[in-house]
Amino acid sequence: MNSVEIKSVAMELQSITVGAPTHFGGLTIFPLFRNGSAPAEPGYTLLEEAIGRGTARVTELGAGGSVPELRFENTGERPVLLLDGEQLVGAKQNRALNLTILAPAKQVIVIPVSCVEAGRWYAESDAFQPAEQVMYSRAWAAKGAQVSLSMATSDSRRSDQSAIWDEIASKSERLAAASPTQAMNAMYDSKAIPLDAYQGAFAWAEHQAGVVFAFGSEAMGLDLMDHPGTMRTMLPKLLRSYALDAVEAPHAPATATSGAAEFLARVGKSKPLVRPAVGMGKDVRLTEEGISGAALWSEQRYIHVCAFTTNGTSGPVGFRTSISCPARRRAR
Repeated sequence: MNSVEIKSVAMELQSITVGAPTHFGGLTIFPLFRNGSAPAEPGYTLLEEAIGRGTARVTELGAGGSVPELRFENTGERPVLLLDGEQLVGAKQNRALNLTILAPAKQVIVIPVSCVEAGRWYAESDAFQPAEQVMYSRAWAAKGAQVSLSMATSDSRRSDQSAIWDEIASKSERLAAASPTQAMNAMYDSKAIPLDAYQGAFAWAEHQAGVVFAFGSEAMGLDLMDHPGTMRTMLPKLLRSYALDAVEAPHAPATATSGAAEFLARVGKSKPLVRPAVGMGKDVRLTEEGISGAALWSEQRYIHVCAFTTNGTSGPVGFRTSISCPARRRAR
């Protein structure tokens, strides 16, 4: 599909103003503001609100389930926004969304996910609920690069499940966050006190539509929404994600505003790969040396843009395992 039909990410980021940073512990946050007025409302419902209203439901794909896929039903009158990296807990095992999806009203679709709980395959509930956090940023970055590679080479939207499990296991060990089912959630629970402190140190600013976040000079990332209201609602979840990485280097120095601007410029130079989105719009994958990113274009605008540094590499060179029947998973 030709990317000429849509606005470039570079143009999108050039219309963004970087605000004054806030630094706490090992994390620096730069608020991002859109130049110009925002629409009165975004025109979609966020996942947690839709599930709370009973107009959306996320379940396993059939009685047997499928690790990399879930069933999403939207019975509401408006589209529902599901955010890349958003964690879903319950059913047979916890998952995280592989990409941002704008799910059409009154439809059922299949959504691509990654398992973030390697040691469980039994039902805890009939349906999934959104967690209080999204996937932590380093794992989110790796997953995004894997999904981009999958889309470029096979037109699928899968992650390298074995690599995801290895990343979670490694971080769980570093944080001493033991879990009988190797659940990513256990890390957030084990660091609840410092994560709460990070969350209390940052606040949404009026008209803020996005963030650039940094851990000293080691890593940097971006989340940009189409509407300040969406950012205001999602910021607490995003902060817990960033903070789970920041707690490993709690004395990292603050990052200069010039570093945030340079990062946005690098993201803008990324090579786009445009594919039809799951649900509405187009999925734009962003790949450059040291950058992994993705964006959803729908309703003549970018609904969500996310990007991360990848420690000098452009992502994985290949997948190590199949994820249809992972060996690490307990027997059904």
